[in-house]
This record gives sequence, structure tokens and C-alpha cells, in this order.
Amino acid sequence: MIRHVVLFTWSAEATEEQKAAVAAELSELPGQIPQIRSYRFGPDAGINAGNYDFAVVADFDDEAGYVVYRDHPAHQAVIADHIKPILGTRAAVQFAF
Repeated sequence: MIRHVVLFTWSAEATEEQKAAVAAELSELPGQIPQIRSYRFGPDAGINAGNYDFAVVADFDDEAGYVVYRDHPAHQAVIADHIKPILGTRAAVQFAF
């Protein structure tokens, strides 16, 4: 199994509507990309100062499944249309488990 973890901070100009649109669009991806085995995402709980603003955790059977997701047009559209316009910083990692 491959786990993909992404952390975002939003730009200071990002609106609540834009942030909600990211979550709404991400929620559609599991129905469009069958290689996704588990998909969880959401805003930081606000427990610790200095955290990223939003996280995505996705699981795939293997590296090939992750690559399908990474390159899928629906996923790329969410990035281009909803994430990049409000993105401050991004960190990501993929690991086997």
C-alpha cells in the first residue's frame, strides 16, 4: 500500500468560500478515480499553533494506483482551479505501509 499525505497553507487572501470549494471538489474524486482506496481530508483542528491549514491523506494499492490519481484529469482540475489560486505553501510525502 502507498499512502499519500499533502499539507497546505492557504494564502491570506483565501476566502472561506474558496476553502469550502476545495473540500467539495476533493470529495468528488473517490467516485471518479477507482484507484483510491481511502481518502480523508479536512482543515486543521486548531489544537497546535503553527500547523498547516489543510491536509489530504489518500491510500492506494500500489505506486501505479497513486500515479493514476496524481495524473488523473479530475485531480489535476481540482489543483488548477481550486487549490493553486489560494495556495500559500504545500508539503507532501508518499510512503509504503
